[in-house]
Amino acid sequence: MDSRRARRARGALESEVLAALWASDEPVTPAAIQQSLGGDLAYTTVTTILTRLAEKGLAERIPTGRGYAWRAVAAREELAARQMKALLTRGETPTAVLQRFVEQLSPAEGAVLQALLAGQAAPTTGPPGPGPPDGGRDRD
Repeated sequence: MDSRRARRARGALESEVLAALWASDEPVTPAAIQQSLGGDLAYTTVTTILTRLAEKGLAERIPTGRGYAWRAVAAREELAARQMKALLTRGETPTAVLQRFVEQLSPAEGAVLQALLAGQAAPTTGPPGPGPPDGGRDRD
């Protein structure tokens, strides 16, 4: 296989195109996205990815002059939440997957989750960091 044509990981193109949309404060043309990604993708490929993102509710097409520009309609956080939900439902036992996830949260992340579940605003001390790899808990 030609090194210029090395296959990207599944979903990588969509992620790259979304990142280009998020990086702009204004709607972006497919040509501008193609250029921002290094110009190695065909214009039609970029347009196809944008159309798929629109079908998933992540981007929208806006008429501009004789063509279209695109903008993201979903924030990074919304996309991450969708991905987390998809992963949760992929497991044979979603409750066990959720339990393992919660066990890996740092104390600060756990406090945010508890506040959200209680219907309260999340603490505003800043975004929770990743915390220690073991979630800050002793494992005996």
